[in-house]
Formats: sequence, structure tokens, C-alpha cells
Amino acid sequence: MKKLLLLLMVSLAIGSVKAQVKTPAPSPSAKLEQKVGLTDVTIEYSRPGVKERTVFGDLVPYDKLWRTGANKNSMITFSTDATVDGQTLKAGSYAIFTKPGIESWEVYFYSDTENWGTPRDWDDAKVIAKTIVKVYPVPFNVESFTMDINNLSNSGGTLEFIWEKTYVAVPFTVPTDDAVVASIKNVMNGPSAGDYFSAAVYYLQEGKDINEAKMWIDKAVEMTEDKPRFWFLRQQSLIHAKAGDKAGAIAAAKKSLAGAEESGNADYVKMNKDSLKEWGAM
Repeated sequence: MKKLLLLLMVSLAIGSVKAQVKTPAPSPSAKLEQKVGLTDVTIEYSRPGVKERTVFGDLVPYDKLWRTGANKNSMITFSTDATVDGQTLKAGSYAIFTKPGIESWEVYFYSDTENWGTPRDWDDAKVIAKTIVKVYPVPFNVESFTMDINNLSNSGGTLEFIWEKTYVAVPFTVPTDDAVVASIKNVMNGPSAGDYFSAAVYYLQEGKDINEAKMWIDKAVEMTEDKPRFWFLRQQSLIHAKAGDKAGAIAAAKKSLAGAEESGNADYVKMNKDSLKEWGAM
């Protein structure tokens, strides 16, 4: 009899575990991963909703420290060093705390990332970077608190906060140029055609020494003369044009056009024709 009762109790316990109700989280968690230049940036946070409430100045009081989301503190991770308002954030993870105001927000990057809400004992020594940014009104209601990374460039972007009718953005930079230039110098001891090509295109895009870019792209094209690449030739034409060598630009564009037509690449055909018309060659 005792064994029977024991089996019955175990069965009921198992049944009650299986019968547990699952419901959606009021403030669902979110994770954003974004490549900025050569840096991986990851944001982890929770997303509360407006839910017909007044958020800033009420639910989130003005001029008081906020966890910047819900549940565990919001967190940002950089795979390389980053810079905010002239302050260096070493590669790693940081909690994001804010102090919202009517016209501006204070934004803190805090080294202790294990806080449920704001820290019980705030430590100024753990504030690795702090900045003050302007508040911009949004002409529509944003229901779910949102963090994003926008205005991307090779060297940085903006960390954005948007909720209710409020938008705030924190510019940051990453050391992409230093890494690329170091990589170029290291590889140039024995570069391939692709290395010359990549280095030349980067210099063109970033407005660096165009004569050096011209030397590199010419070398890349020279190394592939047995099997011309129309995309190499396209960049050669643009670099020559920027360097003031119009005749060289036209010659390269015509070769690129011929290769693109042979390969059936309509995009490159159009780009080359547009450039040749711009340079008075068509």
C-alpha cells in the first residue's frame, strides 16, 4: 500500500511539472549584433512597453538613474577598444545606465555588468565613460523600448535609444583605420593581387594617399593581366580619375566595360558607361 501511495505521489508531481503554464515575458529580452568596421558590437537588453502609460517624467523619473530597459541592466560588448566622448572603453562588456532629462540624458558605461536594475551601491570608480547627449522628439509613438546601432561608417556609429516619443543617440568610434593600416603594412611584405586591390580600394574610400592607392591598384591589375578582372579595372579607373589621370581612367573603364559585357554583369556595364560619359569618352 505504501509503495502504491508513493507511486501515486510521484505521478502527480510529474504531472504538475508538465502542466506548468508558459506565458510571454512582460519585457522580452533582445540581443543585437552589429559589425562596425572591424569591431563586433553586441547589445543585450530587455524591452518594456509603453502600455498606455506616461514613460519619461513618470514611469522613468527625470534626473534619476535608470537601468535603461527592464530586468537585468542593459549591456554592450565591444570586441576591440572603442571611444565615447574622448574616453576609451577597452574591449569587453559594460552595463549601460542613463539619467534621462527633459532636454538631455547622461549616459554611463559601467564596468560591473551583473546588476538586476541599478547597482545597490553605485561606485564612481566603475564608470569607465560618461557623456551627455541631446534629446530629440519623435513624431510618433514607439511602443517598445528599442536600442540600436546606426549611422555606420568604417570608424564608428551611434548607439541609439528610442521609446515613447523620445530619441537619444551616443556617437562612438572604433580603431578600424589603425587596424587596417597595420594589416596593409604587414601584408605588403609579400602581397597578392587581392591584397593590393583591397589596400587600394580602402585608401580610395577613406581619402588617403591617392598616389599610393594608384600604385597598388596598378600592381593588382598587372598581376592579373593573364586573366583580367573587370572589378579590379573598375576600381583602377576610379582611382586614376581621382589621381587626375583622366586618360588612364578612361582606358581602365573601357577594359572593365568589355569584361563586364563579356561576363554579363549589367551593374558594372552601367557603372562603367556612366563614368565614361562623365569623362567625355562616350
